[in-house]
Amino acid sequence: MILNNDSGSTVIPIKVGGQAVIEGIMMRAPKTFTIVVRRPDGELSVREDRWYSPMEKWPFLKKPFLRGCIILYEAMFNGIQALTYSAQEALGEEEEKLSPLALAGTIAFALAGAILLFVVVPHLATLGIGTLVGADLGVSSIWFHVIDGVIKVSIFVAYIALISLLKEIRRVFQYHGAEHKSIHAYEKGEELTVENARKYPTLHPRCGTAFILLVLMLSIFLFTLVFPLVPKELFGNLIITNAFFILVKIALLPFIAGISYELIRLGDKHHNMFLSAMLSPGLWLQKLTTREPSDDQLEVAIVALKKTLEKEQEWAEVKNSA
Repeated sequence: MILNNDSGSTVIPIKVGGQAVIEGIMMRAPKTFTIVVRRPDGELSVREDRWYSPMEKWPFLKKPFLRGCIILYEAMFNGIQALTYSAQEALGEEEEKLSPLALAGTIAFALAGAILLFVVVPHLATLGIGTLVGADLGVSSIWFHVIDGVIKVSIFVAYIALISLLKEIRRVFQYHGAEHKSIHAYEKGEELTVENARKYPTLHPRCGTAFILLVLMLSIFLFTLVFPLVPKELFGNLIITNAFFILVKIALLPFIAGISYELIRLGDKHHNMFLSAMLSPGLWLQKLTTREPSDDQLEVAIVALKKTLEKEQEWAEVKNSA
């Protein structure tokens, strides 16, 4: 998945993001998203939709450190719709759109699962390690957050490594590579053809995989700064106190996501040793989440990208003529 962001670059007129789905690709531009899926009979199924971002209605959400959270929400919202559509088309089933309530419930469930896996479990595991080794691993200790962070990153990497063993997921990872290659070709100003896209790498600095890993890494640093300021026995009860600490971590996640998004934007525009070192682990991790695609998978990515750009241009012309 590549995170989409607002347009306005002097080099690229439209910023495009995307996501690999089951036997297909979803592409997103500021006002449009397109899903292209290869059906069992080999034909391509295309769904094009207008996308109304909250940032259109409330421009203040485009401000730095706010837009990252909105874009992450949009990526989840569009991604769930795309996955649902692709699963139905790839299996040859009749499409049934998710209701807004069902989409909200799915997103809430996904967020709850992520919080449990990457906030609650590492926190409790770190407390357990401290008890086992007889060390005072309170949240005011730097080592608490180092261990907590290592556990979070390990869970994330292990999860990706395990699902990559599944044949179906490996094909999704091939489409992920196709998505990146086609966007690379577009960003280089080349004609969008399979031949042109084929030569580009499967890794991309604006990938959502890199974003998630950066959030996990930055949380180690931020929590190390914040939690020494919080009293160790805030409520006089270990269970209640640690429940409060977990809530504080959850409350800080949007802020961490905002910082991570801004760093990825900077890394996409400017190349220096500091940003490269910070973003390199995300590129390394993409070696697990992307695979070299076949030409027919590249074809799907290119069709999705072309249709998204065409539809985005149509909306721009309608707006300018209004």
